[in-house]
Amino acid sequence: MTETSTRVAGVDRPLPTRIDHYIGGAHVESVDGSTVPVDDPVTNSHYADLATGGAADIDRAVAAATDAFAAWAGMSARHRSNLLIRIADAIERLADVIAAFESFDTGLPISQSRGLAARSAENFRYFAEVCGAIHEDAYRSANQFGYVVRRPKGVAGLITPWNAPFMLATWKMAPCLAAGCTVVLKPAELTPLTASLFPEIVEEAGLPPGVFNMVHGLGEEAGAALVAHADVPVISFTGETTTGMTIMSSAAAHLKGLSMELGGKSPCVVFADAEIDKALDSALFGVFSLNGERCTAGSRVLVERSIYDEFVRAMAERAASIRIGHPSEAGTEVGALVSTEHYERVLSYVAAGVDEGARLVAGGARPEHLPTGNYLAPTVFADVTPSMRIFREEIFGPVVCVTPFDDEADAIRLANDTRYGLAAYVWTTNLRRGHRVAHQIESGMVWLNSHNVRDLRTPFGGVKQSGLGREGGQHSLDFYTDLSIVHVALQDAHVPRFGVSDE
Repeated sequence: MTETSTRVAGVDRPLPTRIDHYIGGAHVESVDGSTVPVDDPVTNSHYADLATGGAADIDRAVAAATDAFAAWAGMSARHRSNLLIRIADAIERLADVIAAFESFDTGLPISQSRGLAARSAENFRYFAEVCGAIHEDAYRSANQFGYVVRRPKGVAGLITPWNAPFMLATWKMAPCLAAGCTVVLKPAELTPLTASLFPEIVEEAGLPPGVFNMVHGLGEEAGAALVAHADVPVISFTGETTTGMTIMSSAAAHLKGLSMELGGKSPCVVFADAEIDKALDSALFGVFSLNGERCTAGSRVLVERSIYDEFVRAMAERAASIRIGHPSEAGTEVGALVSTEHYERVLSYVAAGVDEGARLVAGGARPEHLPTGNYLAPTVFADVTPSMRIFREEIFGPVVCVTPFDDEADAIRLANDTRYGLAAYVWTTNLRRGHRVAHQIESGMVWLNSHNVRDLRTPFGGVKQSGLGREGGQHSLDFYTDLSIVHVALQDAHVPRFGVSDE
């Protein structure tokens, strides 16, 4: 990694001008020397050259991870746990740098990237505790005793997205390492800056060379090679649904284990008896935090008709007052979208909403005080119907659709009228109804009278086209390990004697 004198606001750490792979404990260029430029989302200016890996680079990384696997898997759980704690310590030492780099690279508001940095350290602390307390079940009957042996699966391929890239990488790395697997990480090519800090972090923690490896590059090249590699038995992927389908098809050739958290179009259901102020706060935060670039965003707000007009008015007023500005400014609530390409994609959905007859009540254009950069004012569409694209397709930006419903059955029908099923939010003071609705919404996760607050012990994942598999807590360890049951006879068992006559 080559550094420059350019610094990000708030930290005394130069930006790199070149970001290379990290394989077997060393920074290395691509085998073919190829790079791509990386831009920041505020000025859309080139700040670094990123090594772009291919099959040969993935081969090197998988070989290094394979060589390191036996020693890492054979290490005591307590020793691995201690190393994970040291990684958490290193992340906390660099928390200000991580937050500033993440804000610079993604356009996320600095106040939110600070929270993501703190959560990254907590991911490692939590799984350090889980690692030190891994248990294996036992089953006893009168004639037989059975016990489970848990074995790490081997080299894990981790493919992470460009929104909250550092935190989401730690979300996968921590349980993977805790389980005894070695890592080949393929970060998103749009936002590689904070990933470039991982080598420093793992080296400071004392992680053995080859346990953690990182190959940058395009999904179609480095990512595809990682998924197709015969010596990578497990893939954890977070990203869009169409990419997940491609991964599933490729992984089938080797029957790989897959955990995939894909797209979402999550409903936020607000009944008339809800605590309206709290529901409004949650609806706004749920879709406009992280610039709306979050898989669990409550991007379809379904409101009971008797309070619909007032709720739309209040939501529009609040959205118009959200502070949109430079990501590094402490008061910014919505920053810049990640890239010009993505910005134009989100704007195309705004145009589609208008063309299809939705009522634009807030935002929809660049803020006047921000003439350059990938900025979109928080956008609210009312009177959105299920036939509209903005109701059906994931926008992944600061755009929300508001739709009225008539009764409980109508709310459930609208909530489930989507190919996705990742998250859902329900607001009502009638807890019987709240539970009924939560049980009938087709979603991997439901929050009742709460926004997206997640306990790390709980299963995370979706249904339908929002993915497959579950991670989080013990579920993560189950994903990264194979379970074998050993049966031991406690006394002679009757076995039919084939081939022996009755005489």
